[in-house]
Amino acid sequence: MTTWRRPGPWLVGLVVCVVVGAGVPAWTQGRVAARYAVGAADLAAGRAALDTLDVRGRAPSTGYARERFGQAWADTDRNGCDTRNDVLRRDLTQPAVEHCVVMSGTLDDPYTGVRIAFTRGPGSAEVQIDHVVALSDAWQKGAQGWSAVQREAFANDPANLLAVDGPANQEKGAGDAATWLPPNRGYRCVYALRQVRVKAAYGLWVTAAERDALDRELGRCVVGVARSP
Repeated sequence: MTTWRRPGPWLVGLVVCVVVGAGVPAWTQGRVAARYAVGAADLAAGRAALDTLDVRGRAPSTGYARERFGQAWADTDRNGCDTRNDVLRRDLTQPAVEHCVVMSGTLDDPYTGVRIAFTRGPGSAEVQIDHVVALSDAWQKGAQGWSAVQREAFANDPANLLAVDGPANQEKGAGDAATWLPPNRGYRCVYALRQVRVKAAYGLWVTAAERDALDRELGRCVVGVARSP
């Protein structure tokens, strides 16, 4: 059975980084760097965490179902609000909230770099909550051996959740870093750091291709002065 360890608060605050893309003009790199700075300590911790991850083949997805990870958006922190609304309230700018329900707000989407106006209603799916390490991916890389309680905690852990562009989230599906990365290249460093540190915290493994992809993205990070979220 895989050893499960609950993540510490360091991951919750890890929200920005820089990637230098091939062929990107210097002025664009500078703008990206100003927005997505990653601290040297965070990058070093990410590299160290990557070195601890077991490298194995992907296990079959047999038996996977969303229900294996408990009730969708449960109130695991017992604050009276479900996890989806907790994350929306955290990630949206100027959220309007009624009895725990986020009614509106603005998302600066990290996956696409686009600003999205969110309004609860028919268009709510334009903003979705992504499991940075997808549940199906986790299932195939260690979570099958967890208890139901551990899987529910993972599915509702804010350290592994982001409010993002709905279509980008659908495109990602259950992909890992070897098969999908955010189209916003400037965010790929912090995305890789999140995946690495979540997997390390929960004792999940990676495939060889996934490890190479994560290592490549960490190698493209630019160290700067990290800003608070």
